[in-house]
Amino acid sequence: MIHVYTSPFHIIISARKNKEENNKIRKRKKTFSFFFRLYYPCQTTEKAERPDWVPCKEYFNGLTDFMNINRTLGEKIFNYLFGSFKIPASLDAPFKSNVKCPVVIFSHGLGAFRTLYSAICAELASHGFIVASVEHRDQSASATYYFREKTESEKANKKNVPKTPGSAQEDNLVREWMYYRGLKHGEREFPLRNQQVKKRADECILALDKLIEINSGTPVQNVLQTQFDWTTLENSMDLCRIAVMGHSFGGATVIEALCKEVKFKCGVALDAWMNPLDDEIFPRVKQPIFFINSEKFQWAGNISRMKKLDSAVIQRKMITIRGTVHQSFPDFTFLTGNWIGKLMKLKGEIDPELALDLSNKATLAFLQRHLGLEKNFNQWDPLIDGQDDHLIQGTNVTFLQSAI
Repeated sequence: MIHVYTSPFHIIISARKNKEENNKIRKRKKTFSFFFRLYYPCQTTEKAERPDWVPCKEYFNGLTDFMNINRTLGEKIFNYLFGSFKIPASLDAPFKSNVKCPVVIFSHGLGAFRTLYSAICAELASHGFIVASVEHRDQSASATYYFREKTESEKANKKNVPKTPGSAQEDNLVREWMYYRGLKHGEREFPLRNQQVKKRADECILALDKLIEINSGTPVQNVLQTQFDWTTLENSMDLCRIAVMGHSFGGATVIEALCKEVKFKCGVALDAWMNPLDDEIFPRVKQPIFFINSEKFQWAGNISRMKKLDSAVIQRKMITIRGTVHQSFPDFTFLTGNWIGKLMKLKGEIDPELALDLSNKATLAFLQRHLGLEKNFNQWDPLIDGQDDHLIQGTNVTFLQSAI
């Protein structure tokens, strides 16, 4: 089990990939598409299937590439440590909610992918949210894939194109993998990351647009095989209550997405990495933002960029969780022992369950405040202001006010 949930709702996850109706052709003849995993409240089902935490070995290959480890060795290590884990949620179970659900779009960090934040996304879903966890196609994910049409030679010789379980509904499609792109020798980081964060924000907006279509009852094409009836989500979402959330590079994506799309009413940035953002977008962001930081990751220059978003009229909040590290937000922090976790900087000094519980409760309180939810999340309002022994109001980092 990754995490113990605290809500009256059962959780559902469904892997989803959609092709845009206009079938735009991108570089190297890739069909324009996007990819997300959807978390939502569902009906209790007996003998529900539990999805794998890491869907297949190619993601382990991507993680080893990202960490500059030999693939053969790295795949064995990751498979040994994490290959058997299942997410404590029901796969493709029927949707269930008595009220319309607010929506959250979640953006993963650099070198991550759509399944690595299940403890956060499922917790939100357990409190009645519909959450789409996007897998980015900007080469910032450690691994992802898309489908392309088979060539004539592949169609003629199907024996040379092995099928994988749940690969594609159409026989004429082939899964193509895309791995993390590191910096080339002598390459400056900002131009690459700035280009990526803009694409990431666009992908978050596309995911929202697709949810809006699903909510309206518009038929959609899911390339992945799934038993879930997507028509049950018709008129299920409260589209006046939409937020965007992300970790690290995903935190920067939150800021970029808020600037680009006013449908996002507020944003939550977990240990945001601000380097990819243009300074010029800061005054253009008009929505409330909540920065939830770890104690060990942040530095003066990064905090200074967050402070550029301070406003006298728009609520901008920041707290720091004592004893946490940058990897206290992804699921890895729960899946390793204390010694290995600290060696690999996946765990801090604080109990990871406590750290994420504080983060999730503060997030829920902030979302209630700024989405106008009629819930009881306001019981955790003091956490937004750092009022807990394990929290710091603002930051633990010393920086010069003149640097802002």
